[in-house]
Amino acid sequence: MSSTLKQTFLMLGVNVGSLPRRLAISLSMVLSVGLVVAVLSGFLAMARGFEATLAGAGSPDIAVILGGGTNQETGSDVPADAIRSLTAMSGDTGIAPDGTGGSALSRETIVPIDVRGSDGTEQTLSLRGMDPAGLDLRARARLSQGRLFLSGAREIVVGARIADAFPGFAVGQRVRFGAVDWTVAGHFTAAGSAFESEIWADLDAVQSAFDRQGQVQSLRVRLAGGDPATALAALRERLSDISGTPLTAIPEGDLYAAQAERTESLIRLFGWPIALLMAVGATAGALNTMMSSVSDRATEIATLRLLGFSRLPAFAATWVEAVLLSAAGAAVGVIASWFAFNGWQASTMGANNTKMAFQLVVTPDVILTAGLLGLAVGVIGGALPALAAARLPLTTALRARG
Repeated sequence: MSSTLKQTFLMLGVNVGSLPRRLAISLSMVLSVGLVVAVLSGFLAMARGFEATLAGAGSPDIAVILGGGTNQETGSDVPADAIRSLTAMSGDTGIAPDGTGGSALSRETIVPIDVRGSDGTEQTLSLRGMDPAGLDLRARARLSQGRLFLSGAREIVVGARIADAFPGFAVGQRVRFGAVDWTVAGHFTAAGSAFESEIWADLDAVQSAFDRQGQVQSLRVRLAGGDPATALAALRERLSDISGTPLTAIPEGDLYAAQAERTESLIRLFGWPIALLMAVGATAGALNTMMSSVSDRATEIATLRLLGFSRLPAFAATWVEAVLLSAAGAAVGVIASWFAFNGWQASTMGANNTKMAFQLVVTPDVILTAGLLGLAVGVIGGALPALAAARLPLTTALRARG
């Protein structure tokens, strides 16, 4: 066994030493594998970034109450009498108190608005009308500039991603949504979550400006006690006692996780087939590269075989060379994807059919998955050339030299 290993390493040294003679074709294999890895990394980083943005919007002690049998805010309607019935209930409702004797909840509704971007194109954003308690019910949300909107006033606070991407949202400026002017009262951050892609305003002002008097699409509530699951069960039991429109309470994290899952699946649906098709092409290129390598080293292989080297070292050395070249390509692809994609700003349509910005994130699992695909190109593409090297006709190879 030790003799076979020595022979394998010696033949691998011969292979590596001959690389300068076929540098161009070897580099083409490295770059093709790198391109495959970079493309797959980009799609996976997009999925991971979208997931992180939505996951950051969910808190374990917050629930969202929706009406009308839907599990999304769009299409939901919570009637005013249901809200009154819920707040008038005594005993354990599962909702935490707000410190003033009431319940820690915020009535909310979302209005899509068209805003012109810096490139002159119009994009649809979310204007969320909420009660003043809405900010406190979002643990990661913090005012970074200015102040919160005043009750009843046509004032807005703008998410950090919108303030950075769209002109005209500086604190103190006036912007027009529809036929109404609004004053930018402040900016807020939310640890990079989906909330930063929203604009917040007072609920009554939004209802009045967009002729949606009385419309409430969701109730955001803080769950009581130290066990969110127990409080959620109590809240759902209370909601079942309210007649009329069916109401459901969903953990905030689950609400956003469901949105992330749909979009992630769509991204992967496009990303994986493209990456696999490119990998097939790269595998064909690897096979061509390694067959050229075997042909170029035919005399060396035949000479070593005549000196007593067995077929296994010839096979293993050629296969290892292919894997090493693909590993170099995978490393190039990973490094390129890190610098090109990690932290890159992107946007897509969110669950409310409005723009949601997020950052691409190249995580260790993204690197591992894309890197393994790159290595697979060398493993598969190098197998047939390695077999050809092991079965090389010695007399033919030596005559060709002569």
